Amino acid sequence: MTNCSHCRQRKAKRRCPALGSDLCPLCCGILREKELHCPPGCRFLTLHKPYQESKIIRKKRKPAEEAPLDERLAWLALTIEASLHEYAGRNPTFSDREAILALEYAREKIEKGRSRLLLTRDERGVRNEAGEAVLTNLDQARFERKIVLPQDVERYSTEEKLRSLENIIQGIQPAARADLAGRAYLQDLGRRLEKLRELSDQKKIVSRP
Repeated sequence: MTNCSHCRQRKAKRRCPALGSDLCPLCCGILREKELHCPPGCRFLTLHKPYQESKIIRKKRKPAEEAPLDERLAWLALTIEASLHEYAGRNPTFSDREAILALEYAREKIEKGRSRLLLTRDERGVRNEAGEAVLTNLDQARFERKIVLPQDVERYSTEEKLRSLENIIQGIQPAARADLAGRAYLQDLGRRLEKLRELSDQKKIVSRP
């Protein structure tokens, strides 16, 4: 039996169709869908993907911080959730569970980018479309005060983005009512955004001369 083509230390017991070489079970788990574009037909991906996703959902977290009271962070949270709402509107099978995985994907990418401006091709891993939509909105997010001066259009810090992502992830589980395969959170999000649109329209009507 040959050694693992990645670590070159442990015995290779799994044939990797993405690499075209053999891996040990540990390296298979480390690289799977992070640094490798695993084909859907890979039996190790099929066997272990549900477990890995459940591990992400169940992982121990610090207690969620209270919802942001200041307008700046409230706007950032709304920007993130609007990305999920828009994606869910285009994909009827998108679930609360997948919303968490998308936010986790965005959080992990931001964490990796803290110390490096660019990721190498190998570090980019497998794309999560919903997660990429969240990242795009986060990159474009700016806070503007009600009375806008040139210096009042502010970028959000990495810490603010991570804090908001974590708070939203923490809020999805109770909103999903123990059924992450459903869309209870996403439906509630839709109602909240619709309510905000109605309030915004009312303010425009009242403010007309």
